[in-house]
Order: sequence, then C-alpha cells, then structure tokens
Amino acid sequence: MHRKSLWRRLIGGNALWFLGALVCTVACVILDYLIPLVLAETLDHYLGGKPSVLPPVLAGLPGVYGDSDYVVRHLYLVGLAIVGLNLLNGVFSYGKGRFQAQAGENVARDLRNMLYSHIQRLPFEYHMRAETGDLVQRCTSDVDTVRRFLSVQLMSVVNALCMIVTALTVLFGKNTRLTLLSMMMVPALFVFAFMFFKWVIKAFRASDEAEGRMSAVLQENLTGVRVVRAFGRQAYEIDKFDEKVKDLAKKNFRVNLLLAIYWATGDLLSMTQSMITLLVCLSAAISGEITLGVMVIYTTYVGKLLFPIRQLGRILSDAGKSMVALDRIGQVLEEPAEPEEKDGLRPDLRGDIEFSHVTFGYGGEPVLKDLSMTVRQGETVAVLGATGSGKSTLAYLLQRLFPLRQGRITIGGVDIRRIDRDWLRRHVGLVLQEPFLYSRTIRENVTIANPGVTEAEVDRAVRDADALGFILESDKGFDTVVGERGVTLSGGQKQRLAIARTLLKDNDILIFDDSLSAVDTQTDAEIRAALRRRRRNMTTIIISHRINTLRDADRIFVLEGGRVTQQGTHEELIRQEGLYSRVFQIQTSLENELLSEV
Repeated sequence: MHRKSLWRRLIGGNALWFLGALVCTVACVILDYLIPLVLAETLDHYLGGKPSVLPPVLAGLPGVYGDSDYVVRHLYLVGLAIVGLNLLNGVFSYGKGRFQAQAGENVARDLRNMLYSHIQRLPFEYHMRAETGDLVQRCTSDVDTVRRFLSVQLMSVVNALCMIVTALTVLFGKNTRLTLLSMMMVPALFVFAFMFFKWVIKAFRASDEAEGRMSAVLQENLTGVRVVRAFGRQAYEIDKFDEKVKDLAKKNFRVNLLLAIYWATGDLLSMTQSMITLLVCLSAAISGEITLGVMVIYTTYVGKLLFPIRQLGRILSDAGKSMVALDRIGQVLEEPAEPEEKDGLRPDLRGDIEFSHVTFGYGGEPVLKDLSMTVRQGETVAVLGATGSGKSTLAYLLQRLFPLRQGRITIGGVDIRRIDRDWLRRHVGLVLQEPFLYSRTIRENVTIANPGVTEAEVDRAVRDADALGFILESDKGFDTVVGERGVTLSGGQKQRLAIARTLLKDNDILIFDDSLSAVDTQTDAEIRAALRRRRRNMTTIIISHRINTLRDADRIFVLEGGRVTQQGTHEELIRQEGLYSRVFQIQTSLENELLSEV
C-alpha cells in the first residue's frame, strides 16, 4: 500500500479527533500571541497615552471594564485578564493533547489490526522467507513510531505554521525594517532544517533496518534456546548478537550525531537572532522609532517564532522516522494476500485424490518432477522417500499452502484450485513432524481447531492419540499449561497432542507428515490401530521413514528424485529390488542387533 494512501486511510478514519486537535491548536496560538498584545496595549495606550497597538478587531480589549482612567486605577483587572487568557490557553492545550493522543492511539490500533489481519492472510510461502523478528518489529516498534508522530508532532507542524503566519502578520504591521532584521536568521534555519531532514531520514532507515536484524537474531535465539544449549553454542550466539548490537549502536550514533549537530547549530542561529532583535529594538526604542510596548511585542514574538522554527528539525526528524516506519509497514501491506474465493467450490471431499503430471519447486531445481499418483477414497496410503524427495511437498500442495503452477491435483474429480481454500483446509487435516503448541492449557491446545466439541469427543481423541496417560499424570491434568511452544513436553507428547487436535476436526482427508517419528514403536502401533477403527470413509496419508509405521497401509508409494518409482503393499515391495526393500533390510537388521544386545 502506497505511503500517501495509507496516511489518508489512517488519518481519514480519525478525522474528527484530528479536527478537534486542529481547532485547539489554532486557539492556543491565538491566545499565546494575544497575551503580549494585551500587555503592550496596557503599557503604551492606557499607561503611556499613545495610540492603540492592537489590531482594529481587538482594540479596546483591555478596557472592557471601563475607560482608560478606570483601567489605570484598576490595573489588577489587566492582570486577571492575562491570568484568564492563560487559563483558557491551558484548557485548549489540554484539549489539543487529549484529541491528538486519542487520534494517535486510534491510528496505532487500526494499523496494528490492519497489519495483523493482513499477515494472517499472507500465503505460506511468504512466511517461509520472512524473518519473524523483523515482522514483530514492524508490528510494534514501527507502529509506535507512527503513533508518536501523530500524537505529538503532527499538530506541532500546524502550531509552527500558525505561529509564523500570525507573528509575521502582526510584526510587519508594526515596522517592516525591524521585522526583516528580526527575521534575518529564519531563512538559514529553514534551509538547515530541510538539509538535516534529508540527512537524517537515511540514517533513520539504516537504524531501523539494523534494529530489525537484531530483533530477528534475538527471536531466533529465544525460539531455538534448547538447540543452543544442546550444542553449547551460547558463546557463538552471544558473539552473533553482539555483532548486530554493535551495528545498531553505530547506526544510532550517527543519528544522534546528526541530531546534536542540528540542535547545536539551531541554538546558535536562534540565540544570534534573539540577540540581534534585542539590540535592534533597544536602539529603535531609544531613538523613539518604537514604543516600549512594541519592543515587548517584538522581543516576545521573535522568541515565540524562533522556537517552532528551531523545533522544525525535531518535527522533520520525527516525520522522517515515521515515513521510514510507514514504508516498512507498507512493504508488508503491499505483499499480495491469498485472494478471496467468493465463487470457490465446497464439494464433498470424500473422493479419489489424483496427482497428475505435477511439477513443483521452491525457486531452484524442481522437488516434484512430472509426478502422477492416485489415492483412492477411504484408503490408507503411505509415502516413503529420502530427505528432499518431495514427501512433505505433497502435503503442502494438497492443502494449497503453495500454489500449483504445473500439473493438476483433483479430489473427487474437482481441481483443488477451484475448491474454496478455507473449506479445503478445514477438511484436510495435517499433522506435522514438529507441531506448534500455544502457551495455554492442554485442553485449549487440543480443542483450538474446534472449541465446541464435547468432553466425550475430547476424551476419545486423546485416547486414540495415546495421550490420555501423560495428561492425567500432569500436575493439573487437562488444565496444565504446556509453556511456550509446548516447551514442558517431550517431542512424542507434543506429537500426540497435535494428533488429538487434528482428530477433533471434521477431516475427510488426514495427512501424517512424519508425525509419529518421536513416539516409540508400541505407541506408534496403538495410534495406528485407533486410526483404523476411526477410519470409516476417511482417506489417510502417512509420510514416514519408519517401515513399521508404513507396513499396514493399503498401498505404499516410494518417492525418489521427485517421482514415484515404486508402489504396492508392504509384502509386494519387500520382494522387489529398490529403495523400500533396502530400507526394510537396514531397519530390520538394526532392530535385530538391538534385541540381541538385550
């Protein structure tokens, strides 16, 4: 999504809040400049007897309580008026802060929801290449950068513009020569602020990207903490993280150096201009060119004017940061999501599955090469193959996690590309080798795909997955919290919970992608026996390297080099020359060796 259209969408949705902040900002500027005018009017007109210094629309404002003599006798009324104007200014300042803070928080909420919702709809292949830590930063730190700019600096731009226009209007109406002398350094401040903006936006982008790389390393380390401990890689991980931290520190130092240069130079120019204005006004007042009240107006207004101009650098730097952040957010939002399929079919998926001349790769050499195979409805088939032969790819393609570009896959004669994606995934259950569990209770993890299931259905699912025993032995049974990613459970326990979770779905097709690899052979056999009792009309595909897991299947497919090289029953394949018989002989001899040692 383009940055401009994203800005319009975010700000347009909170237009009333921003409008309220705008009104309060303008009111604050008017009141802020009105107070010196009231003071000058009192000094020159009411006490000095000179003509009014106020614009016609405001003339006589300090004399609302009576004529000049009355005002002179009751000067405290002027003091009360100034106090009242300051109090009113405070009310509008509160309103400005309240409105822009609410608008900023609303934008942050909308942006986070927009990002999170879009990420949920991004294709699986995007998540395969994206760095999780960088995505987390875009959804948190970058969104917060945008929020801070809208909550603090956006109205500062309006405030600066209003102050400049108002001050110049009043000052040029008093004395053009003095106004020009009082504005000598303003062009230099503007030019320097915009030059600074160009420098700092590059530095901010580099810093933000460096922080994203650091977050990615941190997330990866925390996710794989057990692997780090198991291989004693703590020192290596510390060095890798330290390298990213040093790079981030280097980028941040450049940002801070630019900010220091800007503020130092801005202070120098601002103070120089204030000194010039004071000296010029003193000289003009002594010579009688201007009155004491006008001098008060000039010195006060120039001070008020220089502050927002000097702040322009901070405003522009924050604007630059928010532009960089919004660009990074926009990069995610521009990623094409899985298209909605309003006309997608929702057929009965209890039919034959046919792979016809399927060729597929992940960008390099194809993993599947002109593969053709048929799985009959209600059949239990098994798939054996070496690592990288395309076994898992079959499961991913069947769930449309990756788009099929060459060949055809049909279920019951219907091309899966015409089937509604959500409908397909809801009825094709997939249990992975490394299942993901949430940091919730066992019950919540098991029922997450179907929260409305009954206790009896949950009990049957965990029994069929051979998980009931260890669940009941846990501290709180089904209410035991398993920790982040199921860290408190063994690999086999996680696999069994994942199987139970999948069994609670309304599956017409069930795929086990090496998801029994972490359980012992006896548990493996018990789970497969339970699945056979459950089977009815459900088609089951079992992917495994373990012959004992595959041997009871109705048919077994052997994949080599992305093609089906053998198919048949266990008894048929062990009598044939090929990969299946070689694996069977190796595993059988290993089992015999283990038994002989016992």
